Amino acid sequence: MPRKERVTKIIDGDTFETASRKNPVRLANVDAPELGASGGRTAKRAFENLIGGETVSIDTVARDRYGRSPRSRSVVDR
Repeated sequence: MPRKERVTKIIDGDTFETASRKNPVRLANVDAPELGASGGRTAKRAFENLIGGETVSIDTVARDRYGRSPRSRSVVDR
């Protein structure tokens, strides 16, 4: 069952933090460039413009090797 959480920080183009989780959230099936790679900062800015500070619905699929929770979907509630 999806949970609604507020986005508090965008880490890069496919990873963010919420107010209620200790580990970052990574979008499942999305592979944005890392910050040091070409296009990384552009991807982060675009993601910030999309969900920064918004409340999103998060459906946990699993955890990756870094302890992040990849999500099958994260939908911005407006």
